Amino acid sequence: MKSRKNLTRFTYETTAFQGWRLCLNKTGSTFTKYFSDKKYGGERKALQVATTALEEIREIIDDSRRVNGKLSKATIGKIQKVLKAA
Repeated sequence: MKSRKNLTRFTYETTAFQGWRLCLNKTGSTFTKYFSDKKYGGERKALQVATTALEEIREIIDDSRRVNGKLSKATIGKIQKVLKAA
């Protein structure tokens, strides 16, 4: 499968990790989480979980308010909870 915007596929033979990396940069904040094929039961399932998390994060960002052009601490906390739960 090919990488998508904010989702990158890692399939290196020399490393133990194979899966998807979600990385989103928004207004000075970076959010990153790795979704392992082994943990989620395969490439497609890991992609599905990563895509769902990305959609939730985008929804939170779209509905949030900015403080001096940056995301508020409350918004960053909500996003971190979504990433932990995924």
